[in-house]
Amino acid sequence: MMDARIATAGVGVGGGAGTCAAGGFVWDVLLWRRGRADVSACLLAATVSSWLLFYGGLVRGYTLLSLASSVLLLLLTVLFLWAKAARLLNRPQPPVPELRVPQQAVDDAAALLRSALDAALDAFRDIALGRDSLLFYRAFLCLWSVSIVGSLTDFPTACYASIVAALTIPALYHRHQECIRTYMSFAYMNLRMYEMVYERLSMKCFLRIRDWVMELLKDP
Repeated sequence: MMDARIATAGVGVGGGAGTCAAGGFVWDVLLWRRGRADVSACLLAATVSSWLLFYGGLVRGYTLLSLASSVLLLLLTVLFLWAKAARLLNRPQPPVPELRVPQQAVDDAAALLRSALDAALDAFRDIALGRDSLLFYRAFLCLWSVSIVGSLTDFPTACYASIVAALTIPALYHRHQECIRTYMSFAYMNLRMYEMVYERLSMKCFLRIRDWVMELLKDP
């Protein structure tokens, strides 16, 4: 069911088969399936190890940005000196390939991003207009969790935690979705019950206040 919604969203926005392929690849990585488990494991291991190296105290004086800049600076310096020395000594140039970004990859990424933004805007509109109570509860829970995590840690650690959560939570949900849906349905029923009680109490309070105001207006 999840896959069908993703594929339909990709085609409906206008990305076509390329968007479906890109979205399918992303969800295969997030759900650890269809031969993408090795990619998921590598991403998870790289994320955890980089956080341990730069923010866990294993490496002092370096961050991910400073290390990447230093490595790129060293690489460019070596290649530049190699090319200059090769011209002077009539030696072969450094084997640097001509790199280009495929237009199809850019179009697929843009279509996928547009699809995600459209879905988020539609969800925001449904919540703002009170059309979907369950969606509101989910968004409230997610934003509340992000607020708690943001108050407990810094931004880079929160980004690393988000990547780890994206690589673990969807896979766990996909594997145990029946049990999770059962508990979510039970929680939703309780929330709906409390919502109905709140609406009744609010209406009673409103009627009492209205009657009290009308009595005050009737008195001379």
